[in-house]
Order: sequence, then structure tokens, then C-alpha cells
Amino acid sequence: MKTLVLGAGGVGGYFGGRMVEAGADVTFLLRPKRAAALAKDGLRIASPYGNAALKVKCVTQDAVKPGYDVVMFTAKAYDLESAMDAIAPAMGGKAVVLPFLNGMAHLQVLDERFGRDKVMGGVAYIGATLAPDGEVRHLNDTHRIVFGPRAAAQKAGCDALSAALAGVKFDWKPLEDIEQAMWDKWVLLASLAGMTCLMRAPVGDYIATGAGEKLVLALLAENAAVARAAGFPTGEAALANYRGILTQKGSSFTASMMRDVESGGATEGEHILGALLALARKHGVATPMLEVAATHLEAYAARRLREGGSK
Repeated sequence: MKTLVLGAGGVGGYFGGRMVEAGADVTFLLRPKRAAALAKDGLRIASPYGNAALKVKCVTQDAVKPGYDVVMFTAKAYDLESAMDAIAPAMGGKAVVLPFLNGMAHLQVLDERFGRDKVMGGVAYIGATLAPDGEVRHLNDTHRIVFGPRAAAQKAGCDALSAALAGVKFDWKPLEDIEQAMWDKWVLLASLAGMTCLMRAPVGDYIATGAGEKLVLALLAENAAVARAAGFPTGEAALANYRGILTQKGSSFTASMMRDVESGGATEGEHILGALLALARKHGVATPMLEVAATHLEAYAARRLREGGSK
């Protein structure tokens, strides 16, 4: 099976690199500068599960051709349009796209561009970042993907991917009900990102305040209520786990979105929080905490644009 991985950052670089390490046929679709860096230095991964320095195959957008079975799509939501343009030449034939974006709004956009039969569902669970020196740094002890078909035509692609993942140094699982898993992560991420961005602090710091626990649990409850209204209720076991994660004393856990805000960069605020708020309004679910969190990031984006940044 031939896999094309869009990007070699925290998510694409880590999971794609681990596939290369296990002997899978993987090519990375990269911008010229990143492709040149990997040609010179290789793909370097630093992880609690073992470091790696890998020689990898790379291609730039001008040279992409059909012939791939799966395209792993690891773009940020704010780069969705340009990322779809980049992979378009590879989407001919039997190729299916496996997106690892957060939230759900990207599915409709991808479906409209490539057709629902071509768009699988997927979730990546990892804390990873691309360091200034080009190294992919795995920041926690979680490295897992789940994926599954959203149409019957994708079953063969899922089976082929499962076979290609044999022996990789990360956890993975195919799921029949993949959209439920995507919603479950959305509920957690919107709570974590909303609260850590509002407070400019990791979990342990806002929990050390008088009202931090009450506020984050209220936000989590609102997000879960939206999921339930949309037909994807978060299970009680998952919610209990999320409450523990979001209220753990001394935890240094943050959303990458908070790091984006603190560095003055673009965020996925509209994709993660804004889209969830729009659904809350559509279904008539009262979400005062979510509204504050989403508005905070919307105001940040407006200020950034006014001061010369991009959306």
C-alpha cells in the first residue's frame, strides 16, 4: 500500500515517520523548504518511545501524481483550502483521504471537494510539535490514531491501512463508528482549548484558583450537551475521564491552541470553538461558557488581523 502524508510536522511527521520506520511505503508531500531540509538531514523524531533518524521520500506539490491508496491529511484547519489543492492531484484512482484535523467541520468541506466516498474519518491523539531545528518532538506518552470508513467504498482502504500499520511503534485501531470518536475528542478539545486559552494557563494553574474547576466543568458539560443534541452523545465513562484530565492538580497539560495564541500565531479557534457554538445555536442549547471562550478567540483573531497578521 502506498501512503502520501501531507506535512511532516508534529502529527504527520510522527505517525508517517513511524510508518517509514516499520517499513511502510510512505511519501511526504511538503513545501520546498521542508523537503530540502529532510533531504539534507532526514526526518528526526525525539520521543519517549525511542528516537529515530529516517531517510524518507518527499515530493512537492508541483510533482504530485496519482497512484496512492491513502492520503493522510494533517493540515491545520486554517490551511484547509490550500491543503486540499495540494493533495488534489493524488486523489485520482482509488485514493481515499484520511483527515486528522480536529472538530468535524472539515468533513463537509472535504466531501464537497472530493466526494463522501473518498473521505474517511480519523482521530490522532498525541502531543507533538515541530521544533525550530526541524526535529519532530513527541511531548507526552500518548501516540494513537483511530480511523474508519464513512462509506462502504472505504472498507478496502481501511483494511489495507491496517495491514500497512503492522509493527509500527504507536497504537492504532480501526473503528466502525469513527464519527463518534471524532465527536468525543471534539468535546474534550473544545473544553481544554477554551479554558487554557481563556486563562492563559495549563490545567494545574487554573485548577489552583478558586473557580477554575467549576468553570471548566461547566464548559465541558455545555460541549457534551451540544454533542448530545447533534446525535453523538459522549459516553459517561469518557466524560468521567475528561473530568479527571481537566481538573488534575499540578497538571502541565495545555492545548496547542494556547501556545499558538501566546506566540501570536493563527489558531483553529473558529474550527474548534466557533463551529461548536454555531451548532449549539442551531440546536437551541444554552452555552454561556462556550460563547465566552469562542468570542475570546474570535476577538484575538480580529486583533491579529488588524495588526497585520493573517486569519
